[in-house]
Amino acid sequence: MRKDLYRRDRERYRSNGVLHILGRNEKIKARPERFQECRDAFDVIFTCEERVYDRVVEDLCAREQDTCQPVHVINVDMKDTLEDATLGALIICELCQRLQQADDVEGSVAEVLLSAEEKTGRSFLHTICFY
Repeated sequence: MRKDLYRRDRERYRSNGVLHILGRNEKIKARPERFQECRDAFDVIFTCEERVYDRVVEDLCAREQDTCQPVHVINVDMKDTLEDATLGALIICELCQRLQQADDVEGSVAEVLLSAEEKTGRSFLHTICFY
């Protein structure tokens, strides 16, 4: 991916922070991952782009419902800039912390999201899927 971005327009992707984000991501995971191939169980899934959110929800709804375990899919929309990615990461981190502190995650998600929406001025997409 890095080679492709260098080939396309190295200076553009350096100046808009995409190469920095890519470098950070390379330290976290060895390669891009496909959610559709993952069969791990989750309580909450965060996405950072509405298009990805739609795909995750579609995939979860199409899966065979083995356990009927609920999973909350939450979209924190962000632009592909270093500044917005950093702010979005901080928002997601705070949401995770608040959900971990909740006695009842199921009953707290809506309240936590509403509070975050009021604090940040952003709105978040939220769907509960069962799988």
